[in-house]
Amino acid sequence: MQDVVLAMLAKEPAHGYELRRRLRDALGPLGDTMNAGQIYVTLARLGKAGLVTSERADGLPDRPDRRVYALTPAGQQRVAGWLAEVSWPKPDLTEFHLKLVAAAAARLADPVALVDAQRREVLRRLRDTQLAALDRSVDPIAGLLLEGVVLRLRADLEWLEACERMWADRDRTGRKAQQA
Repeated sequence: MQDVVLAMLAKEPAHGYELRRRLRDALGPLGDTMNAGQIYVTLARLGKAGLVTSERADGLPDRPDRRVYALTPAGQQRVAGWLAEVSWPKPDLTEFHLKLVAAAAARLADPVALVDAQRREVLRRLRDTQLAALDRSVDPIAGLLLEGVVLRLRADLEWLEACERMWADRDRTGRKAQQA
């Protein structure tokens, strides 16, 4: 999120509300779930890191004063580095995998039940994203993002099926189940 906010400020300084609007516009229907407070928390962190500065701007008669944020030279360098990266974003499969292993090892939960719960959530997200993609009013550029999300969620479902197959053949501690 930090790199995205920095990149949004690279165009021109802006206040938090304007940044939120830009992000919502860029994300299309997916932007509706964005927490408004997240922008301000991110801006505060970026300020502490020396990547943005802020100044108070006079408000209008019917609006309070606002803080306008701008990139520092270090922030500009970070945006340039981020844009030059060619790595594909990855979901945090490692964390979920470690959750399964830890749950089995400590007998905290059935890994297959954890996989099933995760599958239900991925299916919910897939359904919501597919419905948003079917909306004819969605801008084609935002629709492309929705198509990518659908493909990614389908891949996540395949991986969860592989997890279920592996854990179903094991006892709750992760050892291969005894064949009778």
